[in-house]
Amino acid sequence: MKQERKEELKTPEKHIFINRELSWLAFNYRVLQEAKDKTVPLLERIKFMAIFSANLDEYFKVRVATLKRLINLKKKTRSKLEEEPAEILASILQEVHRQQQEFGEIFREGILADLRQHNIHLLTEHDLNQEQEVWVRNYFNETLEPLVLPIILDETETHLFLQDQMVYLGIEMWEPTEQDCKDMRFAMLELPTKKHGSRFVKLPTVDGQRYVMFIDDVLRFCLPLLFPKYKSFVAHAVKVSRDAELDIEEEVSGSLMAKIQNSLKKRETGSPARLLYDPETPQELLNMLIAHTGITQDDLVEGSKYHNFRDFFGFPDFNLPDLKYTPQPTLIHPQLHQEPSILAAMQQQDYMVHYPYQSFDYVLRLFDEAARDPKVTAISATLYRVAGKSKIAKALARAAKNGKLVTVVVELRARFDEESNIYWAGKLQKAGANVIFGVPGLKVHSKLGLITRNEKGKLVNYAYLSTGNYNEDTSKIYADHALFTSDKRLTKDVEQVFNFFIDRQPDKEFNHLLMAPLNMRQNFTKMVDREIKNAKKGLPASMILKMNALQDERMIRKLYAASQAGVKIQLLVRGICCLMPGIEGLSENIQVRSIVDRYLEHARVYIFHNNGNEQLYIASADWMTRNLNRRVEVAFPIYQPDLAAQIRHTIDLQLADDMKTRSVDNSYIKPPAPSNVRAQYAIYNYLREMVPAGTEAAYDEN
Repeated sequence: MKQERKEELKTPEKHIFINRELSWLAFNYRVLQEAKDKTVPLLERIKFMAIFSANLDEYFKVRVATLKRLINLKKKTRSKLEEEPAEILASILQEVHRQQQEFGEIFREGILADLRQHNIHLLTEHDLNQEQEVWVRNYFNETLEPLVLPIILDETETHLFLQDQMVYLGIEMWEPTEQDCKDMRFAMLELPTKKHGSRFVKLPTVDGQRYVMFIDDVLRFCLPLLFPKYKSFVAHAVKVSRDAELDIEEEVSGSLMAKIQNSLKKRETGSPARLLYDPETPQELLNMLIAHTGITQDDLVEGSKYHNFRDFFGFPDFNLPDLKYTPQPTLIHPQLHQEPSILAAMQQQDYMVHYPYQSFDYVLRLFDEAARDPKVTAISATLYRVAGKSKIAKALARAAKNGKLVTVVVELRARFDEESNIYWAGKLQKAGANVIFGVPGLKVHSKLGLITRNEKGKLVNYAYLSTGNYNEDTSKIYADHALFTSDKRLTKDVEQVFNFFIDRQPDKEFNHLLMAPLNMRQNFTKMVDREIKNAKKGLPASMILKMNALQDERMIRKLYAASQAGVKIQLLVRGICCLMPGIEGLSENIQVRSIVDRYLEHARVYIFHNNGNEQLYIASADWMTRNLNRRVEVAFPIYQPDLAAQIRHTIDLQLADDMKTRSVDNSYIKPPAPSNVRAQYAIYNYLREMVPAGTEAAYDEN
């Protein structure tokens, strides 16, 4: 392990690696492109604006905050880093500024104009007619005024704490005859978005014309009601994003939950990663904010009039289905839907379920059945991110109450899901489950389940292996694959993974699964080396690798070596990609594609030609250093030929996509003879064709 660590710290040649942080920004720009694409339904484009904004918030809270920590290191310590963090941060802020300018143009010139074409008007405080003014004042008095608490800023106020991710109005106010700055008063007003339940206020519809306002603008209009002593006002929005990277000692002890709970409290008071402000904000108001909050000039990031566009997830749809994606009813599984017992079906063969095209309900059925089945003696599962009202966690708790041996590995360090995981860990412990809080030094990211059943005096194992989380909410928008199997080759290795969680001994042998950090990197490296060897022999050699992120320098160098040997490599990378394709003499045999569409591409698939005897793995792991070295991850082979063919066909459709596929420079890939393939729709149609004739295609989920 020490030798591996040394290799990771080697300084890379900058010209053959794309900077990770800038690559992530390039991914988020692909999200913004969807908001700009007029072939995307209007309300869905608004959601992509919200996704872009939410992504950027998290980026500042984690990645930019981390860079600022590095900048504060001593110069001697910083000299050991591969790149100067201050230079990276400068490049980031420059690109963020460019993207936010385009974001504003898309919103003003695209979204708002198209809303008006559909008789939806987003009004400001200056756009109200007399009737609307009366309505808005009444709404403020009856609904909003009890929810707001203004804070007057003056010389006696020593410190003002701005909550993380909350939008505030910074207000200047004065008497109309006293506009001298000395007589000016300042105030802060937190938008009551959470208390109100929405960022938006719907006004009455008149003659088919629909009207809506930001709460921000309702409050701006009603400032004279809130501050009756003053007559003139200017109000500008500000928002703080705070450092969200938890400082948790890498240990798993009885006090870990308490440490994380304490760190979550600190997250709300973390160091500012940025103060986003309206560029029209007067300097006097900015100076007052800096003086009262302790935020520095370096933390200021220019935004727009409105912040927290993530709130557009709640933009009213006005009951206009034509402005959304055409519904894709969740498909039934062609075999599992008619099976009264999932476990009995798994005795006969393996099954593959593809989310969100097919229903997640089969997973819920599996664990519910296992909890009730008197022959089931034990259930084990890894929980990384679960739904807020997780049916999986409830089934595991029922199983424990029913006297079964339930072992649940809960990852308390799943960023932004720590609080939910702590809650379910407590519930499971109270139910009698054996809850394991991860592994020292490793984050548990694998998605596994193991069910043990007593059948005629013998213990038989059934396994669930997936690329996605046990989360019935995200399963509707994350594209993943899941395997239901009783294949002893796989279940034996899954059992070994859970043994590792219990005894934490790295001496486990895996004959079929690849498990990080024990053998995954080594085996993937061997598979790439085999393709290199075959290419040098003049044999066909190729790889198709799909993942969310490609960042690990050693694996990228290995791919460069394969390209130089003549191996044809096709990469499907949704997010970060630090590999530079198409460089003569280095990577001319590598093509990188990225698909951003209706669903979030979340599955990891690794396919190796192997001289015609193709090997196919699906996995929880990306090729990032953290996944291969510092997380418990699992990749598993698909042995049943028909299931391997299903995965292969979905990958082929994604490689053929010429409607939603971009290159690493974010240009759309349009082949000379476009086939007009939109992979996610083609996959849905492919799976729909598997549904037996005469069977209802839509699955009515609870």
